[in-house]
Amino acid sequence: MSDETKTIVKKFGAFSLLLFAALSVLRALVPLAIIAAGGYWAYKELAKRT
Repeated sequence: MSDETKTIVKKFGAFSLLLFAALSVLRALVPLAIIAAGGYWAYKELAKRT
């Protein structure tokens, strides 16, 4: 392989690894954000009724 091809492969590999890490973090945080938003909404609704 030429040096240019090796550079492209390395960049693609690094980008793929970074994308995988970012999506893994998002996959873990999105359910927590949904639960937090639901909990906040429920708290506000219950606070109105008292």
